[in-house]
Amino acid sequence: MEHIAALLLVIGCSDAMTECRELTVPVSVFETFEACTAERPFALADVRGQARHVVGECLVVDPALEDDYDQIVWTVRPDGSLEASLEVSGRLVASNGARPEKDYLNQQ
Repeated sequence: MEHIAALLLVIGCSDAMTECRELTVPVSVFETFEACTAERPFALADVRGQARHVVGECLVVDPALEDDYDQIVWTVRPDGSLEASLEVSGRLVASNGARPEKDYLNQQ
């Protein structure tokens, strides 16, 4: 079984950056963060015509928790930057490519 180490999140927005939605890309899960980063420009090019503005980020996924993530939270700022995070039961465990801290595994 492959372990997921990174998730590519791609968002398309209106011209004013006020209406945004997730866009589907051909490959969105990767075994390494580096593989996700390498694929990102190609994935963004694939969906370029689906929205006026397209942004995407790779999120690190802890393989020990890959089945436990229950929510991807994201927002696109007016300047076009994407803030995204993965959460388990409302607890932030990864954000915009930063490697998650393992201390959340010991918290009750």
